[in-house]
Amino acid sequence: MDSRLFYFGGHLSRETKKLIMLTFDMVMIPLALWSAFVLRLGEMFPDVSAFWWMFPLAPLLCIPFFVRLGLYRAVIRFMGSHAVFAVLKGVTLSTLLLATLVLLSGVKGVPRSVFLIYWGVAIFTVGGSRFLMRSYFTALTRRRHTEERLAIYGAGASGVQLATALIHSREATPVVFLDDNPSIQGGVIQGIKVYKPSSLRKLIEEYGITQVLLAMPSVSRSRRRAIVDELAHLPVHVRTIPGMVDIISGHSLVDELREVDVEDLLGRDAVTPDKNLLGACISGKSVMVTGAGGSIGSELCRQILYLNPRRLVLFEMSEYALYKIERELCQFAKKDTLEIELVPILGSVQDGRRMEDALRAYEVQTIYHAAAYKHVPLVEHNIVEGVQNNIFGTWRAAEAAINSGVETFVLISTDKAVRPTNIMGASKRFAELVLQSLNQQSITQPDSDEKVEVGVETRFCMVRFGNVLGSSGSVVPLFREQIRRGGPVTVTHPEIIRYFMTIPEAAQLVIQAGSMAKGGDVFVLDMGEPVKIAELAEKMIHLTGLEVKDENNPNGDIEIELTGLRPGEKLYEELLIGDNVTGTQHPRILRAEEVTLPWPKVLEILNKLNVAVNYSNCKMIRTLLQEAVNGYEPKGDIEDFVWNRRKTSEIRDILNETPETPKGNVLRLEWNKEKN
Repeated sequence: MDSRLFYFGGHLSRETKKLIMLTFDMVMIPLALWSAFVLRLGEMFPDVSAFWWMFPLAPLLCIPFFVRLGLYRAVIRFMGSHAVFAVLKGVTLSTLLLATLVLLSGVKGVPRSVFLIYWGVAIFTVGGSRFLMRSYFTALTRRRHTEERLAIYGAGASGVQLATALIHSREATPVVFLDDNPSIQGGVIQGIKVYKPSSLRKLIEEYGITQVLLAMPSVSRSRRRAIVDELAHLPVHVRTIPGMVDIISGHSLVDELREVDVEDLLGRDAVTPDKNLLGACISGKSVMVTGAGGSIGSELCRQILYLNPRRLVLFEMSEYALYKIERELCQFAKKDTLEIELVPILGSVQDGRRMEDALRAYEVQTIYHAAAYKHVPLVEHNIVEGVQNNIFGTWRAAEAAINSGVETFVLISTDKAVRPTNIMGASKRFAELVLQSLNQQSITQPDSDEKVEVGVETRFCMVRFGNVLGSSGSVVPLFREQIRRGGPVTVTHPEIIRYFMTIPEAAQLVIQAGSMAKGGDVFVLDMGEPVKIAELAEKMIHLTGLEVKDENNPNGDIEIELTGLRPGEKLYEELLIGDNVTGTQHPRILRAEEVTLPWPKVLEILNKLNVAVNYSNCKMIRTLLQEAVNGYEPKGDIEDFVWNRRKTSEIRDILNETPETPKGNVLRLEWNKEKN
């Protein structure tokens, strides 16, 4: 019957509901006045014949105030403090007006205290009836959702607002609050009792709780991570509300629930950035970001946009990625009225002339070079393109920067450049060596036989860090998708560990590191503690309310499958080659002193690499990188797809070809070692 009444009310129009409430008040207000006479005179049927006109007058005076104050616009199920004040003001004003009219009429026999009693009874009758109905509808809603019961972690303003929204929704029913504050533990908020967090396991069994919602948008990341770690071992689905920044900015609402961010699992509290370092290479300058549509490149663009550059040049080889980031930045600029020139340029960093034309045309002063192939297995399977993009693309971009008078060139590097076991890491380390050697050296222009001495005024520096959370190819979105599909979650090795950092933090530190460059610097970002990937997978499974299926728990939900290390993959990553590291003015940026090579040696290797690339000679590429990169120890056979599909005889011919053969002379560029 309750359900029928509930849905009957739900089908009524708003105008019909308003009419019902108005009719109810027309009846109850005269009854409240009658009750006032009864209570004052002590008679069940007092003689009020001399002032009978007061009874129809009372609602005629009161209801217009209710209409003006918006009481009939309020939805009963969502009534709050506004409705309370509307009733209080309406009854008070109408009572004063009624008392004034009675006094002016000269009617005798009306006790003055009747008006005070009427005021109290009317407030209780009109207001109490509405809140009684609200409680009735709330109880019906809760009874309909006994299968989805949840706890709210955080009984502050955000938690209360979330509870209010959920109570009146059809999604789930909050049954307990959890809060660390001892002063409110044991209390009741919105009809929900507040418990200490340590009692959650018992509450899960007692109330049948299936979800825990984190309602702490302003808590520190370290505290949030500790809470998530505690909840990860409980059989509940953990979700959260957006952060305070998103709520304040209007991008999200308090009751917008989402999955726990990986930042809550791995992130750490941000260090306040140095404003002078942030703006030193950007404010008022023309800035270019290569690889502007990638994970790191796009975040660099977002942060640079708000550091007041004169111009931001987006250099990207992917048309779709360039379109996407330009559109996003244009929306930001329009919303916040930023007067910044945005220039989207399609092009490859391997095309030195295109790079130089763009740099000269837009008078670029600072370059953040984020264009690179970074996915270890893909580069291992496509060796030639990996070397072309990561090494030759960096060299050509650097030469274009020198020839165009660029002031600062910042290379986005990787922890995989340290004692690499894969082509990606080796190519990034050699790209570092190229920039280190170019610093304060003379350059021979690659497209001319003439040796041109160029005074190198460009400051080159490299910023080396580990994995960024949520980037393309990251394990986190992969795990989330695998969990959504029901598993298995694939982990390459039970002992594999990685360093992680959020994309915004990495981009912010890159910008600050570039401002401290003196020339040839290798900056290393403090990545915090390494994370075991298998444990990360387990936490992500548990936080969705599921259990890991293994030998100890054969009835679990999702299995973790070990697939073995991929080509070129290491168990452990490092950030430093040697022990020579010093601090900087930023606590999370270190300066490493790494071994460098003289420019003639680097140029010799580049020439040989160019021949090997033109021959698609993967074996020669490997050998040359081993010669150049300290600690490079490739594991296993060559995994390049094209190399392994070619006929054995064809590969034999390639291995026998050298730069001294006629074919070699045709294919190699004119700027090899002999020409220099």
